[in-house]
Amino acid sequence: MSPLQARKQHVNDNKLAKRLMRETARAMSDFNMIEEGDTVMVCLSGGKDSYSMLDLLLKHQARAPIKFKLIAVNLDQKQPGFPAHILPEYLENLGVPFHIETQDTYSVVTRVIPQGKTMCSLCSRMRRGILYRVADELGATKIALGHHRDDILATFFLNLFYGGRMKAMPPKLMSDDGKHIVIRPLAYVMEKDLITYAALKEFPIIPCNLCGSQENLKRKEVGRMIAEWDKKIPGRSWNVFGALSRVVPTHLMDKDLFDFAGLTPTGIADANGDKAFDSEDFNGPAAAPDHDDEGTTSGSPQRKAIFMTDLRTLS
Repeated sequence: MSPLQARKQHVNDNKLAKRLMRETARAMSDFNMIEEGDTVMVCLSGGKDSYSMLDLLLKHQARAPIKFKLIAVNLDQKQPGFPAHILPEYLENLGVPFHIETQDTYSVVTRVIPQGKTMCSLCSRMRRGILYRVADELGATKIALGHHRDDILATFFLNLFYGGRMKAMPPKLMSDDGKHIVIRPLAYVMEKDLITYAALKEFPIIPCNLCGSQENLKRKEVGRMIAEWDKKIPGRSWNVFGALSRVVPTHLMDKDLFDFAGLTPTGIADANGDKAFDSEDFNGPAAAPDHDDEGTTSGSPQRKAIFMTDLRTLS
């Protein structure tokens, strides 16, 4: 690589790091994910997403004006050939507190699910229950998962196409048992950026032999659909993603969200009434993230300053 190419690569790498810091800061601020005194259990699978999440949270922890703890947790599911030494060595070198939970869910899943069938549902339910228990034992106040923007979009389309409902993967939610808050700091981050970042940081990636090898999964099909859309119409996926935060219940059909049965004339003009359909302008810009280069957001002024860092310090 020539000096000019090396300099250009350095600039691009720096832009990527800033973008990831900015987008995680924006997500954490918009949804008030981490607060003063929190103990955040960072679920580390050994994949690019969770490695990136831990790396970025460590950077935010060092820069944020609030104090919070991070503890990395890995669930060793006893997959054949799993290199159990990699994560402990990596985390020890980082100096990050960690806990390895060993549970043989691999044998259970492969015994119960017929060969060739999707294992993700049972595997995720078992994994979720174990992680909730571990969070209790560690005194964690938040559980951080590494799902990114593309995961959220894929979940939305899976529910739409195959479940007949409008439901996605929220950046913040209460756990199934009602005892924990689950957060997704990478909610605004594109998968392609995480792929590049993982290569740049040279994370010791550990492949998953359960779900990663099932190429016929509907989630993969939806992922290919989204990628194809963005090739043909750049920005379409951001438009769909933006729509998840701009829901108009009066113009849908959910009687639980809006009282259609009790709707009566008020005599007051409503800009969102029938005339909202007089002109449908779909030629505007894609609904990309609303931010500037310094990382300011449209969140509340009180919260948005917490994770907004001086991105120029990243080199």
